[in-house]
Amino acid sequence: MQNPNISPVNPLPPVVTALFLAIMGIEAVFSLGAYGLAGGAQAVGWRVAAIQDYGFSSDVFRWMLENGRYPPEHMMRFLTYAFVHGTFTHALFVGVMLLAMGKFVGEVLAQWAILAVFVVGTVAGALAHGIFIEAQPWLVGGFPGVYGLIGAFTYLLYVRLVSKGSNGARAFALIGFLMAIKLVFGLLFGADATWLADLAGFFAGFAVTIVLAPGGWARLRARLRHD
Repeated sequence: MQNPNISPVNPLPPVVTALFLAIMGIEAVFSLGAYGLAGGAQAVGWRVAAIQDYGFSSDVFRWMLENGRYPPEHMMRFLTYAFVHGTFTHALFVGVMLLAMGKFVGEVLAQWAILAVFVVGTVAGALAHGIFIEAQPWLVGGFPGVYGLIGAFTYLLYVRLVSKGSNGARAFALIGFLMAIKLVFGLLFGADATWLADLAGFFAGFAVTIVLAPGGWARLRARLRHD
């Protein structure tokens, strides 16, 4: 007999909820400060100060490589930049996509695996930005981590389609659509170098999910032996 107390809607994974609350909570502080509702006159500069202190900078990254020095206050930027956004709208879009992708991925992956995908996507995005982007040194926002979850979703969908004998290429429709939108916006409103960090996050999330998905290790070993 079916349990009448079971919700027809799968709840959000707690780790996704926690990430969402962290992102939007920080953004709420910045927005309240910008409108003079918290922190007094100095609060207007909270966002700019946070970007300088916690955002990822290609210039800082290259300085570390050139000098062989990796102080904690700069190494943490590989993760902390994901929780600082340029505008409220920026944070809102990240939050909405995080909830959507986190719910889908959370139906298959464990809590720790979801967090791992987000972290790996975030770090991969920073590395790609630091290595290849010079003209736009600052990188902020959670999109690379979210694109990591999109990569995880794409892999899980790919496996499902292939197992049913369908065309696995259909799984890449979402990332193709999102990249096409970024291209159009870039052509209309000017180039935005953050697309590279997003794409790096996607591929990193896709790759790590091959291992993190249930049965991933066994599937990977079998594939390698077959090849």
